[in-house]
Amino acid sequence: MPDLPARPDLGQLRRQAKDLLRGARAGDAAALGRVRAVSDRLVLASAQLALAREYGFTSWPGLRNEVLRREILNSGDPARLGALLDGDPQLAVAPMEHWCDHPRGASPLGYVAMLRYDTSRRVWRDVPGAGALARVLVDAGALVDGALGDRETPLITAASYGDAAVARVLVEAGADLQAQAAPDAGGVPGGTALLHAAVFGMTEVIDVLVAAGASPRSIEEAAAAGDLGDYLTPQTPLQARLRALVMAADHQRLEVIDRLLAAGTPVDATDAKWSRQALRIAAQNGRVGSVERLLARGADPNLRDPQHHRTALEWCRRGGDPLEHPSSHDEVEAILAPLTFR
Repeated sequence: MPDLPARPDLGQLRRQAKDLLRGARAGDAAALGRVRAVSDRLVLASAQLALAREYGFTSWPGLRNEVLRREILNSGDPARLGALLDGDPQLAVAPMEHWCDHPRGASPLGYVAMLRYDTSRRVWRDVPGAGALARVLVDAGALVDGALGDRETPLITAASYGDAAVARVLVEAGADLQAQAAPDAGGVPGGTALLHAAVFGMTEVIDVLVAAGASPRSIEEAAAAGDLGDYLTPQTPLQARLRALVMAADHQRLEVIDRLLAAGTPVDATDAKWSRQALRIAAQNGRVGSVERLLARGADPNLRDPQHHRTALEWCRRGGDPLEHPSSHDEVEAILAPLTFR
């Protein structure tokens, strides 16, 4: 069974159905067999039904509406989405299936929550209307916390992809802040939205979640949120402190960096679990303030990571999300270049 292309064209699908009918009427055995599989009548409706069934849909209107739904979501047009849902409210909750770039399917809310990343082109993009789309879906009955059996909630997805506007809509709609991803989920298995935002460097989403009442459950999450609270004690293990330092650097929590270093956390050490190091992470993700603070506290810009043997400058040049502070990598490079041995 073929999957729909990432950028479907309803006009192209209509032409495919007409071509199929034309072939069947001309006696082409393959085309005739495809149409006969669904109907004895050689009419356009039969060819359309055959095409829809081949793509996994029970009817041509079902295929057409699915293509329209994705086209509208991709366009970021809440008015068109509202009109579509007025005609078929079930489209607010029905899974989006049979797409080549989403083989496991996605809920409409989950899809909107991940719009910032173009899965087919593997590039980040700006989607200013995603929050409005999420609000339309919620108002039309979309399940704020997803369906039973989903690997993660839409809020966790929004946290992973860094869409603060969608996260804010979901929080306002009553999303469960402490819901956890499934043990077999991608991203951070078993993690909350706050942990996903922390791990993937989505600071704005962290701020939305904390303001709504999400509570850190570890020193690493607390560092990402910018307040260690009571998590840092003389008994806090070194590896936990190192992971917290990386989180603080990634989210530019400068006071947390200072507090961890004052507690004896080595500025250049790499954590044993994920092989992450504060200066390299800060450079890779364009965190100018963290790079400056770590260098001022003695971080060595010429250290190379054990796996790829790259310096912080080289990680900076590989870059992170280009939509997050697009000039910041240039600033970090300007800081590190004079300090890095060739």
